[in-house]
Amino acid sequence: MRSMTFGRAAFAVTAASAVALTWFMVAPSRAAEEPFIIPAPKADMAPASGLKTAVIAGGCFWGVQGVYQHTNGVVQAVSGYAGGKETTANYDAVSNGTTGHAEAVKITYDPQKISYGKILQIYFSVVHDPTQLNRQGPDSGTQYRSTIFASSPEERTVAQDYIAQLNSAKVYKKPIATTIEPLQAFYPAENYHQDYLTLHPRQPYIVFNDLPKIENLKKVFAESYRDKPALVRDAKATTN
Repeated sequence: MRSMTFGRAAFAVTAASAVALTWFMVAPSRAAEEPFIIPAPKADMAPASGLKTAVIAGGCFWGVQGVYQHTNGVVQAVSGYAGGKETTANYDAVSNGTTGHAEAVKITYDPQKISYGKILQIYFSVVHDPTQLNRQGPDSGTQYRSTIFASSPEERTVAQDYIAQLNSAKVYKKPIATTIEPLQAFYPAENYHQDYLTLHPRQPYIVFNDLPKIENLKKVFAESYRDKPALVRDAKATTN
C-alpha cells in the first residue's frame, strides 16, 4: 500500500504518473535485485493433516499476497490487517500508521505440500528485506513492518529459531529486524486490495516492486512455483 502522495491515483497515465514512477525507480527496493538465496530452517513444524494458516507481514500486502498465490501448497492468501483493533482495521485508518496494525497476509496452506518453514524461507528471501525496520522499498511506517504473527507456541519457536539461525550465519549484512507478535486477530482488507497484483499487472508500483518478486520465486524456488495463482475471487466463487 502506498502513501496518498504516491498512491493509486498518482499512477494514472498522466505527467504526474511519470514523476511518481521516477521516484519509485530511484527508491531503494530489494524487489528489483537478484534473488536472495538463504538456507532452509534447521527446525520445522511436523507435517499435520488438514489445512493450516500462517499470518505474516512484510511491507505492502499486494506483493506478499502475490508471491504466496503463486506458491504450490497454498490454498488461499488474503490481504488484510493484523496487530490492531477491529474498529480501525481499514485502509484509511491503517495508512496513518497509528493504529498498531501491519499490512499482513493470511496464508491458508496444505502442510502435506508445503511446510511452515518453507513459507518462512520464501518470506525471508523473495518476499521482502527482513533487515529493514518499519519500511519496505518506497513505503515507510509501522504498518509496513516485518512481522510474523504466531498463532501457536510451535510457530513462535520455529520463527525464533530460524531468525537466530540466519543471524548467526550472518546471511544478511545487517541483523534481521523482523518481530514476532502473537496473533490476536486478522481482518481481511477491502475487496479492491484482493488479488491486486494479478488484476493490475501493468501498474507501475506492481511492475517495479512486486513482479520481480514473482520472477525471483520462480528462479529460487522453482519446485514451489505455480503459474496459475490461487485467487481470492476464485475461492469465493466456489463457495457461493
